[in-house]
Amino acid sequence: MSRNLATKASLDHPVLLWTRTLAKAHAHSAAVPNTAVAASPAEAVRAADIIWSCLGDDDAVVAVYNDVLGDADAADLAGKLFVECSTINPESTEELARRILERGGEFVAMPVFGEPSMAALGVLTCVPAGKKESVEKVKPYLVGVLGRAVIDYSGESPGKASLLKVIGNVFIIEMVEALAEGHVLAEKSGLGTANLEKFLETVFPGPYMIHSKHMSSGRYYKTEPVGNITMVKTIASHVLDLAKTSGTKLPVYELVRKQMDMVEDQKGPNADVGGLYGVIRTMSGLPYEKE
Repeated sequence: MSRNLATKASLDHPVLLWTRTLAKAHAHSAAVPNTAVAASPAEAVRAADIIWSCLGDDDAVVAVYNDVLGDADAADLAGKLFVECSTINPESTEELARRILERGGEFVAMPVFGEPSMAALGVLTCVPAGKKESVEKVKPYLVGVLGRAVIDYSGESPGKASLLKVIGNVFIIEMVEALAEGHVLAEKSGLGTANLEKFLETVFPGPYMIHSKHMSSGRYYKTEPVGNITMVKTIASHVLDLAKTSGTKLPVYELVRKQMDMVEDQKGPNADVGGLYGVIRTMSGLPYEKE
């Protein structure tokens, strides 16, 4: 996302980068024009008008914003717009929005849908929510820069965007599970992967084919994960908490959640969520890795 902001957006100043591992920020900046590195989140906020954040979980988001809001020089956030893209629970989003607005800042929650290759290509689906005037300031950086489409929640509370992201995860994870089961059944029944993917490409193009190729090519264990299983389990906890508080039964999702543990047990905490396919393979008498 930062690469696309730096290279595609119309900016008057370089994009300031910060990560919890500063060496990564410096390496990224060296590879991406129109960027520089900030030593801390507070330093970045002091120098910026629009602050984009995307972190791994609720705890990381709270820790970073505590640093920013605890900085005396950043006590007054007037004129600063925060765009929070992390996948966190709606309550955390609402609390963060309250804290920013109390300091005079603006806040837009904007989780995105799309795996890393889609982020790199700038074809994410963006879900901005917050005050209409704040969302309007963000829109020039969306279609054609970060994304291909916008689900516009202008005027809605920021937590609504996080709520959609959590519920959307149900569809994504159950899609991955359906693909895993279908691929193994096609392989073991004699239909074969190629014939299955002809069907998927015709009837379910788009995300289904992206994840299908991730499985059939073996990338789910050969390359960097598109979805780290530890992070995916954190999101799953948000889904199941929401289901519990709303009195909703999610029998399929609960089953897949157990299979996430099996992925981690077999391949460790950095395994890919596509390892659900590997788990179905082992349950069906095949090796975890598809050759």
